[in-house]
Amino acid sequence: MTSLTVPEFEALLPTFTEESAKLNSVTHTRAGQPRRRKAGGGNKPRLATPAEQLLFILIYQKTYPLQTAHGLQFDLSQAQTHEWIHRLQPILDRSFVRLKQMPERDPVVFATSGVTPGVPTDLIIDGTERRRQRPKNPEKQREAYSGKKKTHTDKNVILINEHTARVDYLSQTYSGKTHDKKIADTEAIQYPPAATLGQDTGFQGYAPVGVLTLQPKKKPKGKDLGVADLFFNRLISGVRIRVEHVIAGVKRCRIVKDVLRNTKSGFSDLVMRVACALHNWRISFRRPRFSHQPLTDYFR
Repeated sequence: MTSLTVPEFEALLPTFTEESAKLNSVTHTRAGQPRRRKAGGGNKPRLATPAEQLLFILIYQKTYPLQTAHGLQFDLSQAQTHEWIHRLQPILDRSFVRLKQMPERDPVVFATSGVTPGVPTDLIIDGTERRRQRPKNPEKQREAYSGKKKTHTDKNVILINEHTARVDYLSQTYSGKTHDKKIADTEAIQYPPAATLGQDTGFQGYAPVGVLTLQPKKKPKGKDLGVADLFFNRLISGVRIRVEHVIAGVKRCRIVKDVLRNTKSGFSDLVMRVACALHNWRISFRRPRFSHQPLTDYFR
């Protein structure tokens, strides 16, 4: 129901508790007004403990039910459920920032933050689209419509490390009309020195300075690819499939897989950040750390 095991949940809980406590001021309300009574007075909340609050928001992120149905599980009304979701989602986001599981969002800082000691900088870039409700405004409809998916979407570009399977970089959220390469050009990502970058044909012409790009060759019009080119494409596909596995791991959270019903400004970007951080959190527990062994060691 949460996409996490019990040890993963318990390891996340202390940081979530600390971040939650920062919002419960003794002297002021959440709206910033001076308190007229002591903290803890009045009606007691249904989600009384941080563990219940974390369970509540993780189940919502993972299963993405209707707010009415989600509230029934915790004895909450739809209005109370809505309020708790928008209160707890930023707390979960800040918890993953503290735990250093959040992907980098600054394209300039990525040149240094994208380097993991002892791990080669073999990166793979890809775009991912998430369905959203059809906007009512005709102009916004045209911007959000994806000709590739034949529906209205939000789009991000992600960068993963081939060896760690972590989401190292997440672009800002763009409308579905925007092409993958245009997003990469707009972001102007600065890569670590001597990095390699695997990409598909959707990034045709994308060649950052100082980066070795590996991209399949397109079939010429009216001609066939040679045996060498077919073999080369097959090798690249075998490596690039890993980014599809990572995207599938991110989309274990139904909130970034199903049609997004929440139209609050910035919420689409927020849930994608949290989904990527949840994937990185699971990877840190379930995947053994990469250890780079020099080639000379194999000949001893």
